[in-house]
Amino acid sequence: MVNSPSDPATEQEATDRRERARAGAEHAPALGAVALNPFGDLHGVQHLTARIAKTLKSVFEPLVGEGARCWAEPLAVQRFGDYRGERPDGLTAWLPLAMTPGRGRALIVVDGKFALEMLDRFFGGDGEAPHPLPTEFTGSADTLLNRIAGAIAGQLGPAWEMLARIAFEPAPAATPFSVAPELDAGEPMVVTRLGVGSDSVKPHWIDILYPVSALKPYTPSLTAKVIGGEPEVEPEWRNGLTRAVLGVKLQVRSVLAEPVVPFPTLVALKPGDVIPIAFGPDVPVMVGNQKLGNGTVGTANGRAAIRMTTFEPLSLEDAR
Repeated sequence: MVNSPSDPATEQEATDRRERARAGAEHAPALGAVALNPFGDLHGVQHLTARIAKTLKSVFEPLVGEGARCWAEPLAVQRFGDYRGERPDGLTAWLPLAMTPGRGRALIVVDGKFALEMLDRFFGGDGEAPHPLPTEFTGSADTLLNRIAGAIAGQLGPAWEMLARIAFEPAPAATPFSVAPELDAGEPMVVTRLGVGSDSVKPHWIDILYPVSALKPYTPSLTAKVIGGEPEVEPEWRNGLTRAVLGVKLQVRSVLAEPVVPFPTLVALKPGDVIPIAFGPDVPVMVGNQKLGNGTVGTANGRAAIRMTTFEPLSLEDAR
């Protein structure tokens, strides 16, 4: 598939728009108006968006080329009308996602030029969009966009589990993908943005919009701070913890034998009776309910003792 190169002026305008500084997630409501962002800093949502980005590399690599990269941009909370006003004129894909439980509808928003570039590469081209851009998507473009929406929805559910049990799946669109949904311009939306690019492809953006009204039932989880990666431990705290752990005393015991005695014999026992026992050269050594290893019974310095011969492998699961 061969297409003429895209208009540089249009490309520059889109780049300028995307590189414009975006508002943060904190908003002060006007007097008498509904609060735009009732959550404050959405640390958890930002963290899961970064997780989603990492999982989508395999989805976009065949569509943007070798060395595909996916990352998360800072999120924002905007009214839907303001968000639409910031988008450039031209072809855009609006892909609805059903959110269950509830009747919420999230939106995946893909730039039309990017969608057609991915379509061209999917059919073996060099990733060129037609010029000028059409006003709507073809059937093959709709099919590819449905596949992308399904792949993203498949990653949203597992990523959101850390905050809330919300299932996502592509929802039937009442209008063509090229037509924006008829939402109230004042509807507050949490706007998350994923960057997609590679060494040979300039960055493109995929936005995922969540209605604030659909997320309100999960407010406590959304406002919780999430620590990502391995936080650096303060040396003073670590040293104090080490000293405390080394001072703990644990009971070590060894079970020489556990004979089995019938109940009639047990109730008939009297002083002087003998219970025979037998044990091998090695006996188990226990720390609490955990087996430490095996040892040989003997003496040391005139006292009974056990010489350790083997140790049980310890795993992190044993300590849980």
